[in-house]
Amino acid sequence: MSSSPSSRAVASAPDAAQTSRSRIIFASFIGTAIEFYDFYVYATAAALVIGPVFFPHGSATAQALSAFVTFGIAFVARPIGSFLFGHFGDRIGRKSTLVASLLVMGVSTTLIGLVPGYDAIGSLAPILLCILRFGQGIGLGGEWGGAALLATENAPAGKRGWFGMFPQLGPSVGFLASNGLFFGLALTLSDAQFKSWGWRVPFLVSAVLVALGLYVRLKIAETPAFKAAIERQERVRVPVAALVAHHWWPTLLGAFAMIVCYTLFYISTVFSLSYGVSTLHFSRQSFLGMLCFAVVFMALATPLSAWASDRYGRKPVLIAGIVAAILSGFTMAPLLGSGSMPLVALFLTIELFLMGITFAPMGALLPELFPTNVRYTGAGVSYNLGGILGASVAPYIAQLLAAHGGLAWVGAYVSVAAALSLVGVLCMRETRDAKLM
Repeated sequence: MSSSPSSRAVASAPDAAQTSRSRIIFASFIGTAIEFYDFYVYATAAALVIGPVFFPHGSATAQALSAFVTFGIAFVARPIGSFLFGHFGDRIGRKSTLVASLLVMGVSTTLIGLVPGYDAIGSLAPILLCILRFGQGIGLGGEWGGAALLATENAPAGKRGWFGMFPQLGPSVGFLASNGLFFGLALTLSDAQFKSWGWRVPFLVSAVLVALGLYVRLKIAETPAFKAAIERQERVRVPVAALVAHHWWPTLLGAFAMIVCYTLFYISTVFSLSYGVSTLHFSRQSFLGMLCFAVVFMALATPLSAWASDRYGRKPVLIAGIVAAILSGFTMAPLLGSGSMPLVALFLTIELFLMGITFAPMGALLPELFPTNVRYTGAGVSYNLGGILGASVAPYIAQLLAAHGGLAWVGAYVSVAAALSLVGVLCMRETRDAKLM
């Protein structure tokens, strides 16, 4: 006996909802994966080749420091991007703003791959590099908050941590893609070929990836929470003004909570890569291979931590991860400083595993700190202010500390940064059961 049209419609409703959620999850993941691919391509290039190509210093240390300054420029730009895109994300909607942020990032990254070096156009080369690096920061500043909201505002009850995990997987995949491509180039090209043109290839590949991301994002719908806010006429005229006036405390606590994530990641990747190749004399391909191995553990830690944050709460998971991160700073000198490949790989694995543990709950935690009418702005600003505090100057400071005091000083820097995050998390409320509608 055939079922009636009404019963078939009822039966198909869960399937349609599941399809919609799957599409939303993929859209939140693919966007952050592409954006972080773009961002990490520059980070890897800064550690390996940006200094010699764009800065004419005779000293290798001076070149590295100059490259790390350009690396930090994007972190200054990211809060500006979160203010700019957050305004439109809270006023116009999540979907269109995410499309715009992806375009800004993709165009900036692709153009970096086309900028001639200092030998070709002189001082104009580093100027153009800095402008485009600033554009990367603007784009990424608008990306993460929207992607996190896309996932969490569509999540079913009790699973926001799990849904918020998918944009958090983007950095792991983006890093593996960028470093994997650099690793492949290191295996197939000579040093002269790599420094001449090979390093540009990962930047140019960004254009193809951005086209894929735009295709996916143009097919998603607006989030239910934002639609409800429009119906209730809750939008504010200037979201950043409302954020500063009424929500500055959770913004500050969210930024402090993010410091540990950024510090663990960029000390482990950018600084350690530069130090491992220039001081420990690892080959470029062997150190990139160790990083790709370690990032797998970061990816494995992400769903584990997200699941635990739904079950036990955001704060307990973060406190445990941050305390472990404080202790991990003491392992830097004996492990990384050993110059032994197994011990260096162990150090990188520990740090990036802990990065995954502390980073995963943020996809739900930061959106949960804010009401719908300032959520895009608030989550993005907290996330990117944490980047200024924890990442913008981290490789630069680590380079100086290593030169003057050794790796023990760099390890102490990691521990202090993690302690600041612990203070932020201890001061904030538990948000697992917060309402997002």
